[in-house]
Amino acid sequence: MSQESNPDGAKKMKAKQYEKELRKLQGELCRLQEWVKYKGLRVIIVFEGRDAAGKGGTIRALTERVSPRVFRVVALPAPSDREKSQLYMQRYMQHFPAKGEVVIFDRSWYNRLGVEHVMGFCTPEQHQRFLEVCPELEKYIIEGGIQLIKVWLEVGAEEQKRRFEARMEDPVRQWKLSPMDLPSRSKWFEYSRARDLMLKATDIKQAPWYILRSDDKKRARLNCIRHILDLIPYKKVPHEHVKLPKRSMKGAYDDQATLKDRKFVPEKY
Repeated sequence: MSQESNPDGAKKMKAKQYEKELRKLQGELCRLQEWVKYKGLRVIIVFEGRDAAGKGGTIRALTERVSPRVFRVVALPAPSDREKSQLYMQRYMQHFPAKGEVVIFDRSWYNRLGVEHVMGFCTPEQHQRFLEVCPELEKYIIEGGIQLIKVWLEVGAEEQKRRFEARMEDPVRQWKLSPMDLPSRSKWFEYSRARDLMLKATDIKQAPWYILRSDDKKRARLNCIRHILDLIPYKKVPHEHVKLPKRSMKGAYDDQATLKDRKFVPEKY
């Protein structure tokens, strides 16, 4: 199957196979994490895409086994009145990585070219200006020594519909329905045009967009992690042999007996 082909005809990946592959890739992410700290790398990964495209699940799979001190997830709420009065990029740049960090943006400054544009939260002039400024800004970020990786999750219309309906029916997933979700469904083609304008203006050589087809969530997560591992060259970091020290018995006492009159969580399971 070519990269451009639609995977809708492919069989869904079985859970056992998925877990096995995910475990291997997460082990590699831990090695990457050590390399990032060892070399003092600074990396930004931007996740964008249609609503219900699977950004949250992909980010969880990516960060499940690594340290949140190294792989930091940034998911900003709607801007406050104060933030609205700042430079547009200001609230994002304060979260940029220091040495030894990977910052993952669950939606980013590309809000201006997506939801803000489609839903009328910014003016046409602001949208056009950011189309022009964004590539130059990203070149500046990269010249400053930060590796910028941009991933667009693309979900099909029918699969998006199925996921929205599943959220509406399942009480433990209803929280995923944001005020923007249902309007995004009715404005499918407006979002498509906004996506196309964004890609045309900001798919630059220094920071290209990578399109991730996400109708099959399991395959999408594995493909995404594998791709990120391929984009950040890393090696195994040498470690000294660690030996667990013996427990010192100096000053030993019955440290469990002293807890007997304390309040414990009821053991119901």
